[in-house]
Amino acid sequence: MVFEGLSERLQETFRKLRGKGKLSEEDVNQAMREVRLALLEADVNYKIVKDFIARVKERAIGQEVLQSLTPGQQVVKIVYEELTQLMGGDQTRLTLAPKPPTIVMMVGLQGAGKTTTCAKLARVLQSQGRRPLLVAADIYRPAAIKQLQVLGEKVNCPVFSMGQEDPVNIARASLEFARSHNRDMIILDTAGRLHINEELMNELKNIKQTLSPHEILLVVDAMTGQDAVNVAQSFNEQLGLTGVIITKLDGDTRGGAALSVKAVANCPIKFAGMGEKLEDLEPFHPDRMASRILGMGDILSLVEKAQASIDEKKAREMEKKIRQQEFTLEDFLEQLQRVRSMGPLDEILAMIPGFGSIKQLKGLKSELDDKEVAHIEAIIRSMTPQERMDPSVLNGSRKKRIARGSGTRVQDVNRLIKQFDESRKLMKQFADLGAKKGKKGLRLPF
Repeated sequence: MVFEGLSERLQETFRKLRGKGKLSEEDVNQAMREVRLALLEADVNYKIVKDFIARVKERAIGQEVLQSLTPGQQVVKIVYEELTQLMGGDQTRLTLAPKPPTIVMMVGLQGAGKTTTCAKLARVLQSQGRRPLLVAADIYRPAAIKQLQVLGEKVNCPVFSMGQEDPVNIARASLEFARSHNRDMIILDTAGRLHINEELMNELKNIKQTLSPHEILLVVDAMTGQDAVNVAQSFNEQLGLTGVIITKLDGDTRGGAALSVKAVANCPIKFAGMGEKLEDLEPFHPDRMASRILGMGDILSLVEKAQASIDEKKAREMEKKIRQQEFTLEDFLEQLQRVRSMGPLDEILAMIPGFGSIKQLKGLKSELDDKEVAHIEAIIRSMTPQERMDPSVLNGSRKKRIARGSGTRVQDVNRLIKQFDESRKLMKQFADLGAKKGKKGLRLPF
């Protein structure tokens, strides 16, 4: 999970502060030393760390903190606010042209995931009611044009290509094509290199001069650490970037680039790639990311993910089934699949306030991980329609057959049936409670 190491270090530091009824200046200094080490280990730029610690310390040693009834919480609040500002403060949206089409020029080095990110961005724009056009202007990398065409088909977005024609001519022609085909967004996939060189920059400058793009977005790989910040700084000096898209934030990365790029290159992070799937591109919210880092959860993002996966009509039908105790294992399987469609369970659980702290206690691990969910799905799929509708018919021989079919044990089948019965009773209680309070009943988060 993104920032996992940094998050654990910071939460442990602040847990010590919260345990003290009153803070001394030395307590704050000790905490700031630990925060400084945590940020440096997360690969945050050392100059950024120095300035960040100075700002936090100046505010934290003030009388309103040291004399506060909850000084530990006050320090956490200050760190949260400074982290949010460090990553840009408010969410920065794409700039739209007053007269379509809006031109988005995607730049970056090879291997950062630029072509895939183009398709991901097209999908995001389509979900907002836009009509994007993907433009294949990378004529150097083998199969780059074909890759964009394949990705375009997957997201149902047209791709403009002129083969190995000059990229400047491709860019110019794509503008006429977009206008004649009623496309209000152009996403230009430009060429990259293994490193920054004069030839690459001259080509990108010529495209910029020809199209006058409304957005120039740099795609950088979070796995490259501080080098991502250096790349952003160089591209910004040459092209005048309007924003950054950081990819692979879901991987085993220390994440320091996300905390450094805004301050060093003066470019807001507009999107973050949180996975390999085409739907795994999210608008970057500095306040929400700061909240996740400090273990405070991210309820707004969780709600948005849930809303994207919910069919309102099906949700009402499910609510009715729960209240009438008609909720079956078939329904249970459907809900599990919806939860999985929202992303990895670790990421979803991390959005719940306090879950990170609970998980750290005595090395506690969530029982319901992706592997466990896969086993549950296998067990239910090994049942007949009758058994899914009415688990009470399951006798010893049936359970053995299901265990063999799902590659599990009879004990696993028994545990699932028990958990399902308990879950069904609990959900009915919540639904009835919601109805008694005059609300619209239970609204499942999936």
